[in-house]
Amino acid sequence: MPKLKTNKSAKKRFRLTKKGKLKRFKQGRRHLLSSKSSNRKRKLRKSAIVKGRLGKITKKLLPYG
Repeated sequence: MPKLKTNKSAKKRFRLTKKGKLKRFKQGRRHLLSSKSSNRKRKLRKSAIVKGRLGKITKKLLPYG
């Protein structure tokens, strides 16, 4: 079997947890922050888990974790 290539864009956006779940950061925290409330910006700090079918598809892009 030849080596599998890792998708570089997925590698930069997702991390695998110890249990094999995919962790991602929330969108909307890059710019135009002055118009967003502090409560909203605080909620955007936390990471989220990729679930369901999208998680399975994304895991294929990261063959070696």
